Amino acid sequence: MTSSKELNPLYGKSVELDPSISVAVVGAAGKMGTRVSNNLNLTDAPIHYVEASEAGRERLKELGREVSTLEDAASAADVVILAVPDVVLGTISEQVVPLMKDGSVLLTLDPAAAYAGLLAEREGVHQACAHPAHPSVFLERTTPEEWADTFGGIAAPQEVVAAYEGEDEQIRETVAKVVRAIYAPVIDVHWVTVKQLAQLEPTLVETTGCMIGQFLKDSMDHAIHEVGIPEKAVKALFYGHIFIALTNALRGSNPFSEACLRAMDYGRDSLIKPDWTKIWDDQELDTVLAQMLDLDTIER
Repeated sequence: MTSSKELNPLYGKSVELDPSISVAVVGAAGKMGTRVSNNLNLTDAPIHYVEASEAGRERLKELGREVSTLEDAASAADVVILAVPDVVLGTISEQVVPLMKDGSVLLTLDPAAAYAGLLAEREGVHQACAHPAHPSVFLERTTPEEWADTFGGIAAPQEVVAAYEGEDEQIRETVAKVVRAIYAPVIDVHWVTVKQLAQLEPTLVETTGCMIGQFLKDSMDHAIHEVGIPEKAVKALFYGHIFIALTNALRGSNPFSEACLRAMDYGRDSLIKPDWTKIWDDQELDTVLAQMLDLDTIER
């Protein structure tokens, strides 16, 4: 009989987790649920897979993974991972937390709901959040598998930023072990507060970084489709210059030329609002989180 590990698309990869730590994944067949479940399945720890959709349960069964009820999984696990969309995290946590045993951990994968105060709380149940950094643009990849893994969690090493505001170091250690497994291979886990994690994600990496990434494509598309420059020429020049721009600005690899600096000043004046730093204000963070969580406002 074929084992669930042999049916795992990551079969052959080594993922370590203390077998004394039991983990439940709620939303185990979703996008992130599948990613973390694939890694957890390769460990020797007891894993409970919970999935609400019939199609999702069928996918889990095809992978040889036994589907647990929410009640059984939440009450048995040392760490319960909520791998569900942000907009339903609050509702799902209200169902899960009352079922959890004392000393267990509710682990979310994104800080928005936690910082917005939407997660159910109960004395005796710890809360933590851990978000993958994804493989760095400066990662020194050495294999085709690492190059193919742009998201992380398969072959390319990545770092993780996590938040746990309790004082129990054993709980922090348990969370770190689980985090290293679900996002494996992991270089390091960095600890911050929940607010700091929310400031990093979304303010730094989404409001700033991902927006700029999409804007780069918008400008490239304009050069191709509106200005009429041949696509191959555009991509050849632009992709190389994107990397040199990043490594020069972020790592100081080489100085920008005087002419380039003047063009950069023109671009900043033309594209960036003078008050752009307001996105770092607490009120603005609440505004964008409310939009992400489909809320009218965030009550504090």
